[in-house]
Amino acid sequence: MADRDKAKRADVVVIGGGIAGLVSALELADRGFSVIVIEAAETVGGALAQHTVGGLTLDAGAESFATRNTATRTLIEELGLADAIETPERTAWIQYPGEPASEHARELPVTGMLGIPADPESKSVTETIGTAGALLALKDHVAPTKKIAAQRPLSLAQLVEARMGKAVLDKLVRPIVAGVYSAEPEDLDADLALPGIRKRLVDAGSLAKAVASMRQAAPAGSAVGSLKGGMHTLVKAVDAALRERGVTILTDTAAHTLEREGEEWVVTIPSRGKGAADAHVVGNAVVLALPEAEARALLNGILEVPGEDAVTPEIHLVTLVVDKPELDTAPRGSGVIVAEGAPVQAKALTHASAKWEWLREEAGPGTHVIRLSYGKQGDGADYASWDAQTWRDTALADASVLLDTELTGQDVLDWDRVSWQGAQPSARLGHAARAAAIREAAHGVPGLALTGAWLAGTGLARVIPDARARAEALAESLGAPLGEDPGIGDTLGGP
Repeated sequence: MADRDKAKRADVVVIGGGIAGLVSALELADRGFSVIVIEAAETVGGALAQHTVGGLTLDAGAESFATRNTATRTLIEELGLADAIETPERTAWIQYPGEPASEHARELPVTGMLGIPADPESKSVTETIGTAGALLALKDHVAPTKKIAAQRPLSLAQLVEARMGKAVLDKLVRPIVAGVYSAEPEDLDADLALPGIRKRLVDAGSLAKAVASMRQAAPAGSAVGSLKGGMHTLVKAVDAALRERGVTILTDTAAHTLEREGEEWVVTIPSRGKGAADAHVVGNAVVLALPEAEARALLNGILEVPGEDAVTPEIHLVTLVVDKPELDTAPRGSGVIVAEGAPVQAKALTHASAKWEWLREEAGPGTHVIRLSYGKQGDGADYASWDAQTWRDTALADASVLLDTELTGQDVLDWDRVSWQGAQPSARLGHAARAAAIREAAHGVPGLALTGAWLAGTGLARVIPDARARAEALAESLGAPLGEDPGIGDTLGGP
């Protein structure tokens, strides 16, 4: 490479400035490695994005984190944000088919995981699935466990229906899975949805007891948490921590090509100068923290990535800020999960100003923030043909039904729509084997690490520990940091 002496250099180049890339960079910087982060967008953070609606700075992507493991909380505490953690004060509801809609909404039973009840005889479960469904679910306490636990592959639908029956599957698990994974339980790998469920099932003797033990093993408190000010504040904290450690962050900088030359990795990026030739970033190792399609494109010619691109749904989030004092009572708690066949197009609604105390205080009495989610695996709706008026009117109509409160255009102070492609990878059957094959192939390439939701799975609880683990393994393979080139940061200017 003729202009190698002009290239920006670091021990490790991280391509992708979403949370996976940022956490990888932080882990490597803490181990003494010099790091450059390259991000194609104008800002880092990926799905932890923000937007301003009605004068409020809100999450445009992920608005909470799962507390099933301590990975996200640990990162938050390390960044000095422990005091900002907040949990929901209210529970969610489920909207079922039937008219009038208000008579077919139920408060979500809280003693379970992904809708699987730890106590099928509880009043809230029985009211939701009916007496006959509850009686059928009780067979879980006496049916043998080893046969279903040994079944491979095993979908979440197969596991739930075999142990507790179709009522639990359709009325509890199915709507929650649609809301969390944008998929059907038939497509969901039980081992990915509930890691360790097979062993717990056999040890406990029932699925209900297995779920109860998982809840008991999880951190105390709510199943989800967030940060005062929104989850996007986590990005600001990580960004600041990286800059304190001397990490160079290049935004609005796409990685055009990736090549391995001898012992070094060379990334081609656009030059900042008008009409100038492309520039380069050189590292002794590289972390690809990109969505699947972009990662495969850069790896072409370097690594034969097994399998094909996973098909992921496009998710649309419509945020409404409304002046509606009638909603001060939070008629549907923290929000509503929508069962198939319900008289709305949305798959879920979050009453954000009822769910999070910080937002309720910031919005003030009578002003409410409502977010509706559209799109899931297999959804046949032609969202591409919807204009802005259609989106707003549909969201208002759906919110009116789900909140049992009429909302009109006159109530709207402001609104926005954000779309995410592939933001919720489907944890389909066979994904674990597919991801393992990709990891194995990458393992044979020195100085290469792959991370991100397309391999780790959905949500911060999976992405963060995976990013840390991949960065740790890469650091160990590199040994001691190789030292920062004195010319770093000179060629393209600051981020």
